[in-house]
Amino acid sequence: MAISAGGDTEKPMSDINTTPLVDVMLVLLIIFLIAVPVAIQAVKVKLPSVKYDPTTTKPENVSLSITTDKEGKCAIYWNMTRVTHQELLDRAVTKLKAEIDRQGGVGNPALELPEAHIRGDVATPYQCIGGAIYTMQMAGFAKVGFISEPPPGEATARL
Repeated sequence: MAISAGGDTEKPMSDINTTPLVDVMLVLLIIFLIAVPVAIQAVKVKLPSVKYDPTTTKPENVSLSITTDKEGKCAIYWNMTRVTHQELLDRAVTKLKAEIDRQGGVGNPALELPEAHIRGDVATPYQCIGGAIYTMQMAGFAKVGFISEPPPGEATARL
């Protein structure tokens, strides 16, 4: 603390003692220097550097297109035929059973199950697309993927 020890002037001293302020700021600086590296921990993950990976379409794969109709309801198309969720489930189960039987049954060690490829409209609510994914997984499809369009001018080769 600063003390005025007499003198010619009788007005009070108006200087601010900055020593406590500097002490507090140094303590906070030390706390933040210790705490920030602890708070910023991340698991190192190497993400794939693929801009666009072309899809190889097999005839046994299922192609679904999902959009909304004029009333705002979900519209699911199996190839070019519009289906309801129950029809989608029935068709998917039938397709999967037929493909397993065609390849020699469940005991075949080289069994390759078909995939479901979903094309979802950008303006389609997620509940429509999520419902189709759930239905295909209930039917037994292990691989459900999305078909997307790369941005214009993007390269189709791996980096």
